[in-house]
Amino acid sequence: MNLNFDLKKAEGYSSKSQIARVLTENWVKENSYCPCCGALPIIEYSNNRPVADFYCSVCAEEFELKSKNGNLGRIINDGAYETMISRITSNTNPNFFFLSYNKSFAVENFLVIPKHFFTPEIIIKRNPLKDTAKRAGWIGCTIDISKVPESGRIFIVENSRIIEQDKVNIKLQRTDFLKSKSLDARGWILDVLNCVEDIKKPTFTIDELYAFENKLKIKYPNNNHIKDKIRQQLQFLRDKGLIEFNGRGNYTKIEL
Repeated sequence: MNLNFDLKKAEGYSSKSQIARVLTENWVKENSYCPCCGALPIIEYSNNRPVADFYCSVCAEEFELKSKNGNLGRIINDGAYETMISRITSNTNPNFFFLSYNKSFAVENFLVIPKHFFTPEIIIKRNPLKDTAKRAGWIGCTIDISKVPESGRIFIVENSRIIEQDKVNIKLQRTDFLKSKSLDARGWILDVLNCVEDIKKPTFTIDELYAFENKLKIKYPNNNHIKDKIRQQLQFLRDKGLIEFNGRGNYTKIEL
């Protein structure tokens, strides 16, 4: 994998946005593999396809690319809010690639967030454009990737370091069980998984998870059994191999 862009691909373009699009899309096409099944190469769709930018000819997974010059950060600009919400709540939503590059036109970070980690909560609605704007009233959005559990932010390149492909595939496959879950069911699983990851140590107790009760109550005001729901999701995460139960309310995170 070559982390440098092929600058020759942008010859003849003058717009900075067009240059960025051409360079980043070409880099993915020439260097990436399908993180879902490992197949190579990944195929680029024709321009202006509304659903995705790339697809895998082996497993048929689709990917949309979002790129950024400079630090990746937690907020990524996107398009129309309603369009984005419709896409991620449909049965045909794509996985997302996020790519950041430096002033030397070299990739610093490249990660995939599987489609089953996308929920409306991570899509932030922007204010409508002013009446004086060319697209007055248009409402855009941003993607807050910090709200995605670390288990769903799977780096292929991290801080200019290429991650072993086997590790990428294993990390992605270990959360495949979420694909079969409804949006509501995924919401609870991901919320509790986020709480687990917010405890910044390899082991934790059930009481430490109960400390998030008020936070979850705000999101689920009609649920009067938050602690029961926490225990239910912990059992599910245990059964799926993401955490280990050690007895007497003690748990260990299972790291790759």
